[in-house]
Amino acid sequence: MKRTLIVAGTLLLGAGAVMAQQEIAVQQDNLMRSQAKSLYNIMLKMAKGDIHYNQKSVDEALTTLEADVGKIAKTFETNPKQDVVNATYGSSPKVWQQKADFDSKISPVQKAIAEAKGKIHDVASLKAAYTVINDRCNDCHETYRLKLK
Repeated sequence: MKRTLIVAGTLLLGAGAVMAQQEIAVQQDNLMRSQAKSLYNIMLKMAKGDIHYNQKSVDEALTTLEADVGKIAKTFETNPKQDVVNATYGSSPKVWQQKADFDSKISPVQKAIAEAKGKIHDVASLKAAYTVINDRCNDCHETYRLKLK
């Protein structure tokens, strides 16, 4: 009887740990998806002419992007050691193996966003700002993002 309780307890603890790890991975994925929405679904589509230029949407996208980028270091403190189920992208283990370098990639993105705020007034200035911000994002993605599918 005691063995059964111990085994059951161990299984419950293990299942709880797996669920907690998946929750962390989902939080990380959601943060990246929010940034992608601002950068790609709004700014890039406007820059390419896929959607009409809208200053309010650009300003909101920059504000959201700025807030989200500020959350990266904290959100990626813990290595969930697993990816989100059915995700297209995941985090490389290098994020936690080279945490100082990973964290050092955040400031240049924040700087690019801050410099763009208030300077985007039309499609041409949006294209220029998008390129700079996206290049800073890709500085991190090249090393720390994995394509899963």
